[in-house]
Amino acid sequence: MINFFLYNWQVRDEWFQWCQQLSIEELLKCRTGGAGSILYTLFHIIDVEYSWIRGIQRKEDRIFSFEDYKTLEKIEMLSTKLRNELLEFLTSHKEFNDEAVTVAWDENEYTKNDILHHVIVHEIHHMGQLSVWAREIALHPVPVNYIGRDFKSYFKG
Repeated sequence: MINFFLYNWQVRDEWFQWCQQLSIEELLKCRTGGAGSILYTLFHIIDVEYSWIRGIQRKEDRIFSFEDYKTLEKIEMLSTKLRNELLEFLTSHKEFNDEAVTVAWDENEYTKNDILHHVIVHEIHHMGQLSVWAREIALHPVPVNYIGRDFKSYFKG
C-alpha cells in the first residue's frame, strides 16, 4: 500500500510544480466542483490525509487553518513536513489490519485498512478535479499514469 502513498505524493509534487505557472489569483479563484479552488484543494488533500492517519494512530487531530497557508510555497512546505511524519509511520507498519478505530470528527468505526484506502482514493479523486480545472484554463494537467514511475529514487528513506 505504501507505493500508492508514494504515487500520490509524487503526483502532488508535480501539481505543486505545475501550479508555479499560475498567479495567486488563479490559484485562489473559486471554481465549480471540487473543494473550491486549486490552492484550497491541495491544502484539503494534505489536511484530510494527515487527520485520518493520525486517527489510525489514535493521536489527537491537529487542525490547520487554510488562512495560515494561503500561498503555494506554504502549502508545499506543509505537505513536505507532514509527509515526513506520515512516511515514518507508514514504513514502520508494513501490515495494517481490520482493527476498528474511531476518529474525533466521526462517531462511526472504520478499519485501519478502510481508512488508508479512503485516504488514497480521496487524493486521486481530487487530482482528477485539478485535471478538469487545468483543461478549463487551457493547460495540460499533470500526467497521472502509475506505470513508469520510479518511487525508490524519488523518495529517500
